[in-house]
Amino acid sequence: ALALLATACGGTSDADKKDDKGAASSGSSAPEVPAEALTAAELEKATLAQGDVKGSKVTKAGPADEVPADGVTVDKEACLPVAHAMYGVAQKGSVATTKRKVIDEPKAGGKKSLEDLAAGEAEDALKDAFDLTSTFVALNSYEGTAGPDAFAALKTAAADCAGGFTATVAGTPTKVASIAEEKVTGGDEAAAWTVTSEDDGDKAPFKLVALRKEGAVATFFSFNLAAAGGG
Repeated sequence: ALALLATACGGTSDADKKDDKGAASSGSSAPEVPAEALTAAELEKATLAQGDVKGSKVTKAGPADEVPADGVTVDKEACLPVAHAMYGVAQKGSVATTKRKVIDEPKAGGKKSLEDLAAGEAEDALKDAFDLTSTFVALNSYEGTAGPDAFAALKTAAADCAGGFTATVAGTPTKVASIAEEKVTGGDEAAAWTVTSEDDGDKAPFKLVALRKEGAVATFFSFNLAAAGGG
């Protein structure tokens, strides 16, 4: 997600995709002049497209990826902005939205087949095969101060819900065990967190990044198969 942040918005991070460690996020006050919302056409031009992210495939989100605002419920109301960011749901005041799925392309394999690899090499090859990150990107355009307000609400919710909560979508609950803030910079304001989910005792880390530039707010929610499996 942090690499996408740099690509999409000119942000930078002192942590890479596999080891995003830190303890604070950058911030700035709301713009003195209320931002004019980008139109749907302008937002589409600003959205990630195929070729923007080296080594990744970028596609438009489809109907199956859409989650309506009233389709997300939480056991702790204060945590709703985090749940919305996880599922790409816009906050109040959004006038236009684009959504993309960004998936790492498999690395080019070596000359050896799995049958020809030694035991250790085969294990490493299998780990590499699962070392793929999938990111759901939502870019929302807000009128006036709604963008800064939405960003601030997400930061507050992430801090208040550091101990976890449960979000339910389409009858399926997702337990968030913890939310830990990471360090990231970019745009007018940026923030990042490791969101750890838990299912029957098994934990999996996700990365959630939010960035605001004037009245536009982008959220990136990433999942790495190898990280989830402890690789």
